[in-house]
Amino acid sequence: MRQIEITEAIPLLDARGNLTQAGYAKRLLPVYQRARVRGGLTRLKEWDYYLIMGSGFALALTIADNSYMGLDSISFLNLDEGWEVTKSPIRAFPMGSTGLPATSETGSVGISGKGYSILFRNDHGKRTLTAHMDRFKNGLPLDAHVTLSGPPEESMVICTPFPKAGHFYYNQKINCMRASGTAAVDGRTYIFDPSNSFGTLDWGRGVWTYHNTWYWGSASGLAEGVPFGFNIGCGFGDTSAATENMLFYGGRAHKLEEVAFHIPEDRGKRNYLSPWSFTSNDGRFRMSFVPVLDRASCTSVGVIKSDQHQVFGRFTGEAVLDSGQVVSIRDFMGFAERVENRW
Repeated sequence: MRQIEITEAIPLLDARGNLTQAGYAKRLLPVYQRARVRGGLTRLKEWDYYLIMGSGFALALTIADNSYMGLDSISFLNLDEGWEVTKSPIRAFPMGSTGLPATSETGSVGISGKGYSILFRNDHGKRTLTAHMDRFKNGLPLDAHVTLSGPPEESMVICTPFPKAGHFYYNQKINCMRASGTAAVDGRTYIFDPSNSFGTLDWGRGVWTYHNTWYWGSASGLAEGVPFGFNIGCGFGDTSAATENMLFYGGRAHKLEEVAFHIPEDRGKRNYLSPWSFTSNDGRFRMSFVPVLDRASCTSVGVIKSDQHQVFGRFTGEAVLDSGQVVSIRDFMGFAERVENRW
């Protein structure tokens, strides 16, 4: 399968609001300008999502402006004990007023509401994430302060068109950032140790079609002492120019082609907590996945519906770098998800 790489800075959108080039990059080279969006401002969706994984626990923070709906989310997961709490306050019709930056490289964003606040500060490669929410678990608040540093030189960047004029998705995933800090939940303090804690950024900007389904998987950690991670995904848009499948090893990105998600079924229904498997058409990614926790939610309000299964678990298998080097991992903590949206 052909993978078209973008290797120089270009405008993301043309005068009609269509992508100037579909494909992938290893840095945030296409320049996003909100003023060039033509697919309808009520269809524009912008978000910054951070996942920070420590030893046996994880914190996820989201600030999203989906035009007619703002979504601010805080999740905490205790993977050793098998529980999670997610609180997602909704704002009506922000229509871009949230102020999410036009690039992931600079700019900060903060949001606050009744009983909560989230702040993402980006200062020359060091990212500081702060979150508070009243009565998060058992009547007690959540307070988190995390610093992400040492971003890898290369990341996953993709420009995906939809088969509709003015519709597109521009996305960057940054894996393997070292995490340090704390999260206080239910009277307990969890410590993110940079020796074994890593952060991932999902930075998304795009005009989406109404009904779509995506599959996404990600993990970051150490493989024999070397920072290693991967981003895999499929399910929406026209990916004939490039997929979002990529390996990260020692700060460098290695492009994969197509990766298939094999979710087990039981009596015709997906069984998310049974072992999954993953294979790639180029033979460079072979993984088994043993789930430990399904962060499931289904929201339905009028014509808006989101059915989400973000499953955390342990990956075991092999990945092959561009050089042919084989990276083997065992019980490597990460997640894989299936999300269906009508939005």
